[in-house]
Amino acid sequence: MLRLSVHRVLVAIPTLILVSMLIFGLQKLLPGDPVTAMAGEVQDPQVIALLRHQYHLDESIPQQYALWVGAVLHGDLGTSLRTSVPVRTLIAQKLPVTLQLSLMALVVALLIGVPAGIVSAARRGTPIDYIANVFALSGMSIPTFWFGIILILVVSVKWRLLPSSGYVPPTEDLWLSIKTLLLPALVLGASLGAQLMRHTRSAMLGVLRSDYIRTARAKGLLWPAVIIKHGFRNALGPIVTVLTLLFGELLAGAVLTEQVFTIPGFGKLIVDSVFNRDYAVVQGVVLCTAAGFIVMNLLADVLYTLLNPRLRQD
Repeated sequence: MLRLSVHRVLVAIPTLILVSMLIFGLQKLLPGDPVTAMAGEVQDPQVIALLRHQYHLDESIPQQYALWVGAVLHGDLGTSLRTSVPVRTLIAQKLPVTLQLSLMALVVALLIGVPAGIVSAARRGTPIDYIANVFALSGMSIPTFWFGIILILVVSVKWRLLPSSGYVPPTEDLWLSIKTLLLPALVLGASLGAQLMRHTRSAMLGVLRSDYIRTARAKGLLWPAVIIKHGFRNALGPIVTVLTLLFGELLAGAVLTEQVFTIPGFGKLIVDSVFNRDYAVVQGVVLCTAAGFIVMNLLADVLYTLLNPRLRQD
């Protein structure tokens, strides 16, 4: 167990280094000049030269990368070129919003995907199985931004049940905070639940074909008890692993949903930063997202090992 964890960490380090190089290199390909945008209408050459020197943009790309990595290792992700606010401050403000949205979407996905996957596997080949598969295919096929707009038109505009946009911190009003994030959580949770349903169904089908399931049935155990006690428990390993990875995707992939519902989270922050050519914020947010995804991969490996006794013995 310890050896596997150390091996995964050692693999993650060069991966994170490569990701940082890609982040820094690709943002240089973005069109436009941030210094020119910062200078505004007064395009004074001396002001532009001073800004370039202040942000080390007058140095070579390898030197800029080395300075950036050195600052990151000391906990400094840079300063926003547009607002002069430290990037880590912006991340500290936006990350809790995306985490709350992701956790709510995860709850929705669990309530939808796991029961649907279990029932679909237990009733394979029946109309219930076909309906569950149609739901999964629809959830994975429908664009999240389109589904979000439809929910806004129906639930918020026509029925006036939930707010259509905005965000309220839970520290101010917990119930209102849940209400403002319920629609985007449903949008993300439906897509995630569809994927989770497919993985749960696949894992359960593999387990239900096992010899010990037939033995349990031969002993006279009730079918629901066999499914839950013997089937779902043994299928839990791959389900938890996939769920951990999907949660990482949630943290990184809520961009469109946050834009549609005007939620001030990670996704909206990075979109606004790209449009504003705020390279420091783009680098910091994408680096944190990549690091979070790598951590979720490590957590998935550890959880799968804990849930699988055979791997712990190796």
